[in-house]
Amino acid sequence: HRSPPATLSTAMPTATLSASASLGAPTRAACARAGRTARRVALRSPGSIASSSSSRGVVVMAAAASDAAPADAVEYFSPSKVNLFLRVVRRREDGYHDLASLFHVVDLGDDMKFAKSTGSRDVLACSDETIPLDSSNLVIKALDLWRRKTGSTQRFWVELVKNVPHGAGLGGGSGNAATAMWAANELCGRPASEAELLEWSGDIGSDISVFFSEGAAYCTGRGEIVEDVQPPIPLDTPMLLVKPDIGLSTPAIFKALDLDGRSTEDPLDLLERIKSEGCKDEICVNDLEPPAFGKLPELLKLKERLRGAGTKGVSSVFMSGSGSTIVQVGSDDVPEFVREDAALFRSPARLITRKRGEWYKPSGLWKK
Repeated sequence: HRSPPATLSTAMPTATLSASASLGAPTRAACARAGRTARRVALRSPGSIASSSSSRGVVVMAAAASDAAPADAVEYFSPSKVNLFLRVVRRREDGYHDLASLFHVVDLGDDMKFAKSTGSRDVLACSDETIPLDSSNLVIKALDLWRRKTGSTQRFWVELVKNVPHGAGLGGGSGNAATAMWAANELCGRPASEAELLEWSGDIGSDISVFFSEGAAYCTGRGEIVEDVQPPIPLDTPMLLVKPDIGLSTPAIFKALDLDGRSTEDPLDLLERIKSEGCKDEICVNDLEPPAFGKLPELLKLKERLRGAGTKGVSSVFMSGSGSTIVQVGSDDVPEFVREDAALFRSPARLITRKRGEWYKPSGLWKK
């Protein structure tokens, strides 16, 4: 189901699409459908963004032969992330929240291809028909940001095959944006430094910056202040990601957060403890679990069932980000109740890192 067909079809939006819709991917069932449906391609002119958010001016049409995958297209792996712990420090006057969280990049990811375009517009093809291809898409935002900061006028052809589910707390869309910035910079001879990409990425999203770390990062502020740390547990530690067939809205979860119901653990203490003790339930705390479980009670039930399944080797079970993915650390064995529920997305995962000057690659320790 991963490879989209060669035929590219017309897709004309019938309504204004929210920016949040660009952040994710289909559920497991939708992912299978995406492989059976034709791709859409958005062709976007350089001056096509109007000042009104309701008239973004993206031209969506059937692609001509020239919009097929270029022979020189370069493949990039677009990873996701988990939050090994997440503390909400305070609610800021601007409405955002200051966090203190240990992020780690993982190898459940999307497949992307990039090429420099000889035309005057970006071309974005996506396997998931629910994802908007206009300027609300984080890939387009990332390319616009990179051009604005570097002064480049280069346009790009991009193909995105989604595997990371939407509304999952895994940062799939943020990973796409970071990968787009990295790829554009590589294809154009690295006009920006990695430090600049990291600094700029916070302009369009709080989770994007972590992907410009080396893979393990203690993040503060809105998440855009990134401090590289050593991986707290071995990279080959097996993990299982399980998500119900429904996503959660990050703004809605933060709005529902009761500050009086937060953990009292010092995040710096958690950082030290996880280095010495590894992942345990009392260390892998997430202040967003209570509001998420309040919005989606079956998510609490899923966490409890995973913890109570008695799977050998499991050291901790917790929610990633604002949900709705539950992370099982210590084993990627799938409990029987998960196997029997076709509505549950599930995937093995491993923590991954990268070297400076290189982008992320899958661990190769599990098969799709």
